[in-house]
This record gives sequence, C-alpha cells and structure tokens, in this order.
Amino acid sequence: MNTINRYSSSALWFTAIMLTAFVAGCSNSSNSTGNSSDPAALSVVSTNPADSATAVAINQKIIATFSEAMDLTTIDTLSFTVKGAGEAALVGSVSTDAASNTAIFVPGSNFTVSTLYTATITTAAKSTSGKALASNYVWTFTSGTTEDTTAPTVVTTSPDSGAIDFAINRNISATFSESLDPATINASSFTLTADAGVTVISGAVTYNDNGTVATFNPDSNLAISTEYTATITTVASDLAGNPLAANKEWLFTSGTAVAANRLPVDLGSAENFVILAKTGISKTGAAGTAIVGDIGISPAALTFITGFSQTMDASNVFATSIYVTGSIYAADMAVPTPANMTTAISNMELAYTDAADRALPDFTELGAGNVSGMTLEPGLYKWGTNVLITNAGVTIAGNNDATDVWIFQIAGDLIVDNTAIMTLTGGALPENIFWQVAGGAGVSLGTTSQFKGIALAQTAIIANSGATVDGRLLAQSAVTLDGNAVTQP
Repeated sequence: MNTINRYSSSALWFTAIMLTAFVAGCSNSSNSTGNSSDPAALSVVSTNPADSATAVAINQKIIATFSEAMDLTTIDTLSFTVKGAGEAALVGSVSTDAASNTAIFVPGSNFTVSTLYTATITTAAKSTSGKALASNYVWTFTSGTTEDTTAPTVVTTSPDSGAIDFAINRNISATFSESLDPATINASSFTLTADAGVTVISGAVTYNDNGTVATFNPDSNLAISTEYTATITTVASDLAGNPLAANKEWLFTSGTAVAANRLPVDLGSAENFVILAKTGISKTGAAGTAIVGDIGISPAALTFITGFSQTMDASNVFATSIYVTGSIYAADMAVPTPANMTTAISNMELAYTDAADRALPDFTELGAGNVSGMTLEPGLYKWGTNVLITNAGVTIAGNNDATDVWIFQIAGDLIVDNTAIMTLTGGALPENIFWQVAGGAGVSLGTTSQFKGIALAQTAIIANSGATVDGRLLAQSAVTLDGNAVTQP
C-alpha cells in the first residue's frame, strides 16, 4: 500500500472516538447524542446533512458515517428514521456502503419544504462486529424549497492533468463541487490505468467524511516513468442522484522517486512559547480565555501585553496571569529574559524563513486557494494567493506515522471563517503542521473556529471571539485574542 494518505480501519476507529465533535463540514454538534468515549461502543463519525443544516435540497439522501462497517440486517427503516415536524416518519429505504462505513437513507418522496426534520439512529443498529451505539444518535436539519438538479463537477485533481515526475508512492485524488453518494464512488467508478488503458491498476478508493474528496490508493507503488490515466465515470453521483455530466479523465506521468516525509520546521527556542510576538499581545473578553504554555514579546516591553492583568514575579524575570498556565516574558524584564527573548524571536524568524524556502512543492495552487472541505495529505503545499477555509472546514489526514509533516506556504493571508474546523485524522499531530503566511493581513481565525498547527505569520495573527487553537501562534508583529483557548501541542 502507498505510504501517502493511507487510511486504515484502526485510524478511522480512533478518529471517530476522539474527534466526533470536530468533523469538517458535516460534523454533528455537541447536542447530538449517541457517541461515547467507550472504545467498545459504535460511533457516528459524521452526517450529511450536518446537524442544524439549513436549506437542504428537498430530494437529498441522508447519510450517516460510522466508525466501522455496519450490519445491514440491523440498520433499516426501524433503526434509522427521519421525521418532519408534525409529520409521520418518512417512508424510504436504507442501504449500507461497506467501503465508506456509511448508512444511506433514501426517502420515498421529497421533503416538505422549509420543515425541520429529525434523524434518529437507535441502539438497534450494530456494526458487523456486533457493536452498538451507547445511546440513540439524533440530529436535525431544515429542508429548503427546491430540488438539487445540478450535476456535480470535479473541481481539482491531484496530480494535476499533465503533471510529470509524480512520486511513485503517492495517491491520486479528486475534489468535487459537492458531496457524493458514497455508494457511487468506488474502485469501479474511479479507476487508474497505464499503457493507454491496457493495464488496470488495482487499488482501494476512500471517501472523506463530507463526501467531497475521493482518493485512489494503489495497492503498490506506481511504475517509474510511466503515463497513467485516471478516470471517474458518470456512475459517480451526488446525494440527489445527479451524475457527473461526463466522465472525468486526466493523464499524468510518474517519476522515478519515492516522496519522502518532509522534515519538520525547526522552531529553536521559539518552541518554548505557545504565543510569541514582536510588537504586541492583546486580549479582550475574559470568558473562554485559557492559554496553556508560555507567552512572550520582544523587542516590545511588557506594557505591550494587554488585557492579562499580569503580576510581576519578585525576581522581575517573568510575570504571571490568571489567564495563562505558564509564564509571561518581555524584553524589558530582568536578566536572562532579554537575551532569551532576543534568541526566541530570532529563532521564530529563522523558522519562518525555513518554511518559506522549502522547495519542490507536492501541491501548487490547490483549489485556487480555497481548500474548504478538502482532505490534505502530508506534504508541501504552495499558494501565490490567500488561502480560505470556510465553515465546511478542512481535514488534515496522516498516515498513522508520527513523522508525517505538512508545510503550507501562503503568499497571501490565511482566512479561517467563522465556525470552520480543522480536523486531524490518521495520527496527524499539530506540532507537525506549519502554516507559513506572508500576507499583509496575516492570519485571521473566525469566531468559534478551531485551528490546528503552528502559525508562522510575517505580520499579524487575529483570533476572533471563541476561536480555539491547538498549536502555536508565532507572529512577527502582533497577536490579538478575544476569549480564546490556546494550547501548546
């Protein structure tokens, strides 16, 4: 199996247990029930429509993705129901797709327009290994007013059409304009061939949680210096049953090398800080503020750290705050803090340059800068634009290898919209994810968004109300906070 973007049932199981509340684009809210931290219990990983979704197409299927394959004899219209407010339960049929661990409810008729629906999966539903949910799983969505009659399209591919020197251990993927029916995207509808279609390459097709990315994982490395054809047929359809308008086909040529895992960016002594800045660190809003790790500023003085109600230690070497589980350091404190801060800032700048100078990107201009809903495998990514993550979120998927590294080179700004969630799967670690951001506005984390990784900003980092960070905020100007939880990895 390939070493890049590889998925295993154990990774999916672990992800479902630990990250149920953080699935990009189609996660269920904390109000939904049925998931448990008990590893013996079955979990719902995601749903489509998502919990609290609105304007859902009235002819859409309902999808639930589980932590493992389901026993079709236990998940049916009795254990998987959908009911509109004031209406009887929908008549329909339920099927399962073993490859994606999904159950698919197909309504026998369209939803009533502008109606709140409640979907329920009961504890009668069991996996093929006999596991059941800890309790009934319930989520809601509201129908829109129209049918979905638009055919899905392939937005981007990896590799690009015409690419050369593609690493022989890499997977092939396609990103779609909308979620696909998991039963329609598999090794029959997504194929890879060589020798002008003569040689069929065997492999497995995986499907990300919100159904917008399909990945073909060859059973063995590609042959060197060989032209390949990837094809997705019109069998692939969206959740309303609309197929691709035409087969999607693209050609690429393999190289001779195996893509090695990238080395992480060396932060030096900047790694001692969860927040580090040169000109200011400010905080507004007390509720929700919880900084775990040291924060520091240099060459600016302690007075440029505001909103923390800090108390100077008797030694004058550091300060403390009720909002910081750690210490606060500034350039005007007693020896050895000034020298330590100068070194930390220098190391932060060197780390930024290291990340910016990494060569031979694996992905260039992916999604034209909009990576919302995508699954990002380990590698080096490069954009000459802003990068946007909408409330569809993004999944950063590892290969269950602690050495997996992601480096994102962004010439513009990084914009993470309100409620957007970065989901880590496959053992991805926030300390191995580096966001090098060169834009004038820097990094913007929207309200209640969830950011993962190390932000290396040439200018500012702004975390809006309720945004949370699992990683570090390292800015060459200021860091602005508003009721945020920031935890060092």
